[in-house]
Amino acid sequence: MGFFSVVCSIATAVVGLLSNLRSKPARNNPTHNDIETANRLQREQQERDRAAQAAREEAARLAREAEINARRAREAQAAMEAAQAEAERMRREAEEARVAAERAAEAERHEAQRREQEIREEARRAAEAAQQEALRQQQLAEEENRRAVEAQRAAEEAARIAANEVRAALEAKAEVERQLREGIQPVVMPSAADLEDAKRRIGYRDGLYHFAVAGIAGSGKSSLINALRGVRNRDAGAAATGITETTLRVTRFPDSDPENPFVWYDLPGAGTLQVRDWQYFNEQGLYVFDALVVLIDNRFTMTDVAILRNARLFGIPCYIVRSKADSHVRNLMKEMGYESDDEEQDARSRATLEYAAREHFVSATRQNVRENLRSAELPEQRVYIVSNSTMFSATKGNVTTKMAKKIIDEFEFLRDLLGRRIQA
Repeated sequence: MGFFSVVCSIATAVVGLLSNLRSKPARNNPTHNDIETANRLQREQQERDRAAQAAREEAARLAREAEINARRAREAQAAMEAAQAEAERMRREAEEARVAAERAAEAERHEAQRREQEIREEARRAAEAAQQEALRQQQLAEEENRRAVEAQRAAEEAARIAANEVRAALEAKAEVERQLREGIQPVVMPSAADLEDAKRRIGYRDGLYHFAVAGIAGSGKSSLINALRGVRNRDAGAAATGITETTLRVTRFPDSDPENPFVWYDLPGAGTLQVRDWQYFNEQGLYVFDALVVLIDNRFTMTDVAILRNARLFGIPCYIVRSKADSHVRNLMKEMGYESDDEEQDARSRATLEYAAREHFVSATRQNVRENLRSAELPEQRVYIVSNSTMFSATKGNVTTKMAKKIIDEFEFLRDLLGRRIQA
């Protein structure tokens, strides 16, 4: 209960007491006792009146105080309500501040996370860029190192080549001096104009393979060309043959088979008054041919050596051939006791003697060529031993059983020279 309610209850009790005292009636014919009693009662009444008055005054005071207290209570209530409102406002403001702080903290956290992510991404990109740059630098370093190694190797190779060139120059000088001492004249390198002029003179055409058959005069060049073309010496269009010097200039012969892209050239023989040995290679323009066939006799001549050396110098394939094998074998057979007019010699003994003569001729020829090449300081290479009659049959592809027994190197020579195998 409030203070104001207590004061009101007290004031109500005092007013009720005074009303009870005033409501009692006076008695008639008072006696002394009655008077005394009346006086006493009056005094009591007065006392009660004074007490009532005091009570009223006290009630009024209490009412005033109650009013004051009520006013104060109202003011306190208002202050309390204001304080509550202020507290509520402050609570709301605090809540709003808290929410704002939380939002700001959340936004700051998100911003921090975003910035952290950006920093991590930038760091990752920077690391990748640094790694790529390091890799690029490593590659550059490796490339520089490789180039340095290559440059060193190139320098070493250049030094080696220079040393080889010096050595080769010295060797060439010594070789030239040796050749001059031995009467071998050096070959002058042709100019571009010389090459074009030589090609024009022989009718050189791209897409064809140009074979030149060279050697000393009387070695059988024309007959070999006829056999390689598949024509006989007496046929129309055959190269002229004879015991005298029949070829005085380069003669061009197409292959007898139009499907073959071959052209054959019969050259004048070397070692004659018309063609000097040491001038033969350049004079005949042998440097423009695609392949050379060098016919040799029992021993190499200076012309043969010059052709082989210069063919190597110009990178031209060169094939050493000894033809007229059948004639040489017959001569050996005669030396071994064969008489063609002797009717008592049977075919078996004649075949045995021919086989022995052929084996001896082949073995002696190969050994002789090896010694000649070694003596001329040329690399070893094969010599093809053939006869024109069997070469003709091999080229035509009609080798009989009798002819097959005379075959030596004809098929191998055709295979290596023409790049195709001729079937017997």
